[in-house]
Amino acid sequence: MNASADSFQPIRVLIVEDDAVTRTALSLSIQAEPTLMLAGAFDSMQPALEWMHTGAMDVLLTDLGLPDGSGVDVIRACRRLHPHCDIMVLTMSANEADVVACIEAGACGYLLKDGPKNDIARSVLSMREGGSPMSPLIARMVLERIRAPKPSPAPHEKKSRAVVQLTKREIAILDLIARGETYGNIATMLSVSVGTVQTHIKSIYSKLSVHSRGEAVFEAQRRGLLKRNAEST
Repeated sequence: MNASADSFQPIRVLIVEDDAVTRTALSLSIQAEPTLMLAGAFDSMQPALEWMHTGAMDVLLTDLGLPDGSGVDVIRACRRLHPHCDIMVLTMSANEADVVACIEAGACGYLLKDGPKNDIARSVLSMREGGSPMSPLIARMVLERIRAPKPSPAPHEKKSRAVVQLTKREIAILDLIARGETYGNIATMLSVSVGTVQTHIKSIYSKLSVHSRGEAVFEAQRRGLLKRNAEST
């Protein structure tokens, strides 16, 4: 038997979606992709949280409006129990507060439900490659939020922000992450290896005390580290 076939491990996907039709469509899309595996599908928050304590997963797809709680709580639990898991939100909500809450909680992607359900497998694979799939409306909202003028920080805030120092290369990588580029694309654009990009990203996460691409972009912007990049676009 081929050794590479023996070592192949499918990407395990957990779905949390209360609408039965949508949940079925998402499940079928995941099951139709050979590199993905449906780890579980739940219609509410509590059974999903219970499953997370013993189940194995690589990707979480979750709605926000669940009958027994918020998808944000599902995201937080996933980030705590499965820190290396990639998280994507699938929702009807284009509310900025919801988008920010999800990204700050640890989401890597944010898709509105008006998109085709059969594209979800492609979005999952893109996210696993380092991308941050977002519906066009959400991506524009995030970019506008990053570009928006920020009030001058109080003196004690200036002191705390000055502690973090990113290198020029780290800032360049953060800017490309904010634009939705995958690790592979970033490596090509900067003429370095994917491993080098991942090393820089680990350094960025450590310096900013974050655990996801979305958190890194928002925290860097909050500290004013991406201000020059945003104004030059």
